[in-house]
Amino acid sequence: MADKSDNCCSTHLIDGDGEFNAGGIDNFMKEVKLAECGLSYAVAAIMGPQSSGKSTLLNHLFGTNFREMDAFRGRSQTTKGIWLAHCVGIEPCTLVMDLEGTDGRERGEDDTAFEKQSALFALAVSDIVLINMWCHDIGREQAANKPLLKTVFQVMMRLFSPRKTTLIFVIRDKTRTPLENLEPVLREDIQKIWDAVPKPEAHRETPLSEFFNVEVVALSSFEEKEEQFREQVASLRQRFFHSIAPGGLAGDRRGVVPASGFSFSAQQIWKVIKENKDLDLPAHKVMVATVRCEEIANEKFSSFIENEEWHELEQTVQYQSVPGFGRKLTSILNVCLSEYDAEATYFDEGVRTSKRKQLEDKLLQLVQPAYQFMLGHIRTGTLDKFKEAFDTALKEGKGFASAARDCTEYSILQFDEASSGADIDQANWDSSKVREKLRRDIDAHITAVRGANLSELTSLYETKLNEALADPVEALFDGASNDTWPAIKKLLRRETETAVTGFSNELLGFEMDEATKNKMLSNLENHARGIVEAKAKEEAGRVLIRMKDRFSTLFSHDAESMPRIWTGKEDIRAITKTARSASVKLLSIMAAIRLDDEADNIESTLSLALVDPKAAASTNKSISADPLASSTWDKVPSSKTLLTPVQCKSLWRQFKTETEYTVGQAIAAQEASRRNNNWLPPPWAILALLILGFNEFMTLLRNPLYLGVIFIAFLLFKALWVQLDVADAFRNGALPGILALSTKLVPTVMNILKKLADEGQTGGGSAAPQNNPPPPPKTLQSGLSSSASSEVTSSENKNEYSSPSTHQKLQ
Repeated sequence: MADKSDNCCSTHLIDGDGEFNAGGIDNFMKEVKLAECGLSYAVAAIMGPQSSGKSTLLNHLFGTNFREMDAFRGRSQTTKGIWLAHCVGIEPCTLVMDLEGTDGRERGEDDTAFEKQSALFALAVSDIVLINMWCHDIGREQAANKPLLKTVFQVMMRLFSPRKTTLIFVIRDKTRTPLENLEPVLREDIQKIWDAVPKPEAHRETPLSEFFNVEVVALSSFEEKEEQFREQVASLRQRFFHSIAPGGLAGDRRGVVPASGFSFSAQQIWKVIKENKDLDLPAHKVMVATVRCEEIANEKFSSFIENEEWHELEQTVQYQSVPGFGRKLTSILNVCLSEYDAEATYFDEGVRTSKRKQLEDKLLQLVQPAYQFMLGHIRTGTLDKFKEAFDTALKEGKGFASAARDCTEYSILQFDEASSGADIDQANWDSSKVREKLRRDIDAHITAVRGANLSELTSLYETKLNEALADPVEALFDGASNDTWPAIKKLLRRETETAVTGFSNELLGFEMDEATKNKMLSNLENHARGIVEAKAKEEAGRVLIRMKDRFSTLFSHDAESMPRIWTGKEDIRAITKTARSASVKLLSIMAAIRLDDEADNIESTLSLALVDPKAAASTNKSISADPLASSTWDKVPSSKTLLTPVQCKSLWRQFKTETEYTVGQAIAAQEASRRNNNWLPPPWAILALLILGFNEFMTLLRNPLYLGVIFIAFLLFKALWVQLDVADAFRNGALPGILALSTKLVPTVMNILKKLADEGQTGGGSAAPQNNPPPPPKTLQSGLSSSASSEVTSSENKNEYSSPSTHQKLQ
C-alpha cells in the first residue's frame, strides 16, 4: 500500500485551534479535480481514542500519507485538528478525514469542546464514519469507546435533519474471541448508549437505524500479525469501491452536496459549529446550493460576455442586419445555460432553477439591445423594400390605394418572417411595438406619397387650365364686344368640364371618400374660375391702354382698316364719337366680372354719363347727382367689381386728355389740306386776268422767244418749289413758312445752279450719241426725292395723314 501513498494528495483542513483552511481546501479540490465529480464522490472519516492507530489504518486502507505515531518515542498526540486526503485508486472519488483523537492528555480532561465539534463536523460532512476502538473495551461499562459514542449520538441530535450515515466500528487487535460473539455485545452497548442519550420530542421514539447503518469489522494487531492485518484491510478496502451505488456502504445516503460546493459547504458547516449553533442541514444544503449556483451563474455570465462569437455578433448587429441572428444567439445562450445546468445539476432543484432563471434573465437583458438593433435593421430594410415596391407598382400604373394596400400587407408579412428569424428561443419578446412603428412609417410614407401625387396631379390639371384659359381669355378681352363674356363663360365651362372629368378619373385610383373627392373637384373648378377672374383683373389694370389703342385704331383707320388721309371731307366729330363709344364699350366690359347669368346696366350708365352726358342730363332732369359718383355698381356685388364708377370716371378723364391731341392733329391736318387745295385764285380773278392780259398774251404769240424764257423760268420755279417744299413749310402758318423758306432759299438756288453747270459740262464733252432714253430732268428727280423725304418725315412724326400736294405731284 506504500506505493499508493506516494501519489496521495492531502491538506490540513482544520488546525488544532479550530481555524478552517479555506485556501488549502480550494487548492486541494483543484488538484484532485473534485468539481468535475458532481455527486459521484464519497467522504469518509475516522474517529477514535488518541493513539489507537487511526492514521495507520487510513494509510493502509486508502493509500493516504497521514502522519503516524512513532511507538519508539512514546504514546502521544500525532494528529492535530482534522486532515483531509484523497484516496488513491478507489472509484468513485473518495475523500477521507483523519480526526484528532479523543481522550488525549494534551487537551485535558475537561476540554471536550473540540471533540464534540469535530464529531459533529464529521457526521455532517461524511457518508461513512469509521470508529476505531480496542477489542478489550467491548463489554466494559467504563470503556474508552463509550464517551466517544455518547459524543456521536449527542451531536447527532443537533442536526435538524441528520443525513443517513454509515458507522463502521473497527475493532482493533482482535483476540481469539470470534467476531460473531463480539458483535452482539457491541450492538447492545451501542443501543444502550442511544437509548440513554436525551432526544428531542420529535425523535424520542426514532430507532437508531433511522440515522445510522451500523457495520462491525475486526482487524488483527498490526504489530503482532502484520500480514493478517494487511489482508483484512485489503478486504475492507474492496467494500469502499462503488460505495455510493445501491447496496454499497453509502448507498442510501441523503442530502449530498455536489462536489463543486464541497469546499464552501464544509466551511459554512464548521462556521456554524464553531458558533455553537444548531446545524440545520436542509437549510445548509439550500444555502450551499444558493451560493454555489450563484457562483456558477456568475462564472457562466462572465464566460458569455467574453465569448468571441457573441462579441462578434454584438458588434456586427450594431451596423447591419445579421442573417440567422436568432439561431446564432439561441445557440450561444443554449451553450451557456447547458454548461450551467451541467455544473449545477446536483444542487437543490429549487435553488438551481431559481438561479438558472436569474442567469437567463441577466443574459437576456444583456442581449436584448442586440435584438432591438436587429429588429431596427429588419424594420429599416422592410421599409426600404416597401418604398421600392410601392414606387414600382405606381410606375406600372397600378391604382394608388390598391398598390398601397398590397405592398403594405406584403411588407408586414416580410417583417413578421424576418422578426421570427430573429427571435430567441429563451425569450418571449414581443416585436409588436417595432411592427407598429413599421406600420406607422409605412402609413406616413403612403400619406406623403399620396399628398405629393395629389399635389402633382392637381398642379398638372391647374397648369392645363392655365394653358387652356389664360391666352384665349386675353384674346377675347383684346377684342372686347357684347359677346366677350358669353364666349368666356362658354370657354370656361368647356375647359372646366374637360379638366374635372380627367381629374375625377385620375382620383378613382386613390379610393378616397366622396366628400374629399368632391372638395378637390370643387377646388379645381374654383381654380379655373380664379384664372379667368385673375386675367380679368390683369386686363382691367391695362384698360386705359386698350381704350387708347381701340380709339386710335378706329379714329386713324377707315372701315377697311386703311390709314385715314385727312382731306377735309371727313366728319371728325362723328368719327371721334364712334371711337369714343367703342372705348366706352371696352370700359364697360372690363368694369365687372360677368361669369354668372345676371344682367347689369354698366354699359348704359357709362354711355350716358361719358359719351352723351347732355342726353343723360335731359333724360334725368330730376336727378342732379352724377351716376358715376359711387363706389359700387347697381346689381353688381363688390367681389365681382373690377372698376368702380369713380375709377371709370377717372380713367375716362385721363383717356380724353391723352386722346385730345390725336383729335387736334387730325383737325389741323384737315385745315392744312384745305389751304393747300385753295392756292389758285378765284374764277373771277382768272377771267379778269384773261381779259386784261389779252394784249400780253398776243405779244407772246408774236414773239416765241418769250415763251422759251417763260418756260425756263417755270422750270426754275418748280425746282425751287419742290426743293424748298413750300406747301409743307406753310402748313403751320404764313410767318413760320416765310422764315423757314428764307433760311433755305440761297443755299437751294446755289445748289441748283451748280448742278446745271455740271450738267452743261458733262453734256458738252460727250462725243458719242446715246441710244438710251434721256434721264428725267434733275429738277424732277429732286422734286421726287423731296416728296419721299416729306412722307418719311411725316411718318416718323407719327402724323396719320399725307400731304395733299405730294400726292398730286406724284399723280
